[in-house]
Amino acid sequence: MSKHTITEFMTQRAQEAHNGTLSRRDFLRMAAVFGLSISVAGNMLGLSATEAEAAVDFDWEKLAEESPFEIKNLLIELAQKDCGPGCNYINAGRGNPNFLNTTARKGLSLFMLFAAQAAEKNSEQTDVGFRRSQDGLGVELDAFLKVHADAPGATFLGKAMDHVEHSLGMDKDTAIYQLVDAIQGDFYPDPPRILPVTEAAVNQYISKIVFQKQKHAKYNLFATEGATGAMIYLFNSLKENFVLREGDTVAIVTPIFSPYLELPLLRDYGLKTVNLHYERGKVWKENGPELRTLAKPKVKALYLVNPTNPTSMSMDKQTVMRIAKTVQEHNPTMVVISDTVYASFVDEFHTLCSHIPDNCLGVYSYSKYFGVTGWRLGVVMISENCVVNSIIAKLSKTEKKLLAKRYSITSTDPDSLTFLQRLEMDSRQVALAHTGGLSCPQQVAMVLFSLFELADTENKYKNKIMGILKKRWNALFSGLKIDVPDGPDLTRYYALLDVQNLAKQYYGKEFADSLPKNHHYLEFTFDLARREHVVCLPGAGFAGPEWSARVALANIGEQDCRDIAGAMRSVLEYYFQKWRK
Repeated sequence: MSKHTITEFMTQRAQEAHNGTLSRRDFLRMAAVFGLSISVAGNMLGLSATEAEAAVDFDWEKLAEESPFEIKNLLIELAQKDCGPGCNYINAGRGNPNFLNTTARKGLSLFMLFAAQAAEKNSEQTDVGFRRSQDGLGVELDAFLKVHADAPGATFLGKAMDHVEHSLGMDKDTAIYQLVDAIQGDFYPDPPRILPVTEAAVNQYISKIVFQKQKHAKYNLFATEGATGAMIYLFNSLKENFVLREGDTVAIVTPIFSPYLELPLLRDYGLKTVNLHYERGKVWKENGPELRTLAKPKVKALYLVNPTNPTSMSMDKQTVMRIAKTVQEHNPTMVVISDTVYASFVDEFHTLCSHIPDNCLGVYSYSKYFGVTGWRLGVVMISENCVVNSIIAKLSKTEKKLLAKRYSITSTDPDSLTFLQRLEMDSRQVALAHTGGLSCPQQVAMVLFSLFELADTENKYKNKIMGILKKRWNALFSGLKIDVPDGPDLTRYYALLDVQNLAKQYYGKEFADSLPKNHHYLEFTFDLARREHVVCLPGAGFAGPEWSARVALANIGEQDCRDIAGAMRSVLEYYFQKWRK
């Protein structure tokens, strides 16, 4: 082909790229085949050389299939590239907080010292201690705290032990012995599901945080390695027990933490999913499409994170009650996985666990509220009359026989095992059930964090944490020059920003409508990283609007929030100037 013919051919292809019938990536690669430089080809699309290189490097359609947490790694690399002295690199893609509770940590450290000294009491060997009996441990701890009255954490630890003695309904020596033995970490959790002292403390904590001290059904707990462990164990055990089978349909309230979208589709589970969109201020109607979907018996399970991630709100009471009513009247065997990790951050919370406890498999993690993501502290909450038990009881003889074989190595009467017991055993693939359970020192940490919150009757800690997040929230929205959302249902832990709405407010509807025609939605977060050194996750990966970005406020400061707002406005202005030309 002559140079003139190539130019004419590529001009036609450029028009196709502008119209969206040919991807820019394919156009640029085609141009390379015909010997056109990246700068010349990019210019034909109105792109700078840097933008053209990015369009060649990234296959947007394939990237769109990846988890946002995998895309995050690429965004971090781009944001840090060429970010030298004076460059403000901001990573707002991480969900773990930069705040943490120090008082309970001090108490934990002091308690570990007491436990070590208690082990040495009858030892004649340097560096060697021995497991203690429980006799007299309460008196010993009282004496220890008097000697160390001025030590960091001593006051809190004393209050915590008073609560153990007077409010957990346990003998003081027995409770302290369990904690001492656990903090040593020299034995497997016994029983594996959860230590009695842990369950007693965490149940009271859950009652305050999740149920806001309102009357609720009794839940038994299984201590897990954070909410992540809880999710994996639940998904796996529901599959192993034929409660959820390959090809079954599950409903998911969206936007949502992306693994709830991704796990069901894995070959391990092979589930079909239907997304039910929930938006603040838009109550689900009684005969609306969402509730009609949940009423269908073919929909076997419902997954939701409430309060939500990434939209940072507690579901409204009316919607929660209508979901509960729909399940009770039309789909009574539906299994609900209700993730309540962010319940600690709202003043107003309504949970399905209050209304349909027997259908709910509750998940809670201490990670966010106390800044203990690395500790991996979580629980699964299961009611005594869990609906899964009745589903298992109605399985076919063949399926029951298979399950009996699976659990016979741990029980002489496998048919009588509850789902909670099966969940515990499945967490260690049954064969290692005797070594199961969350590590004992982790359970002590869980107890002390629980006792800290229970002792804080004026909610001073909660108010401080919520105050920190509110300042960051206000800084972000004020920096964006839009109205600041407010209300007792907001966690403010994340912000999911609709980029097209921002574009419309800044430059009008015509420009906002042009964005999907001229850019792939992932380009916005990539340009934030590449041009502004800011990492935010694409909201589409959470089943949010395609043109949206999630900002994790818990891990950044107020000035960072203002800088992110400025960065978003800068990228949109750049798009606008290109569009106007």
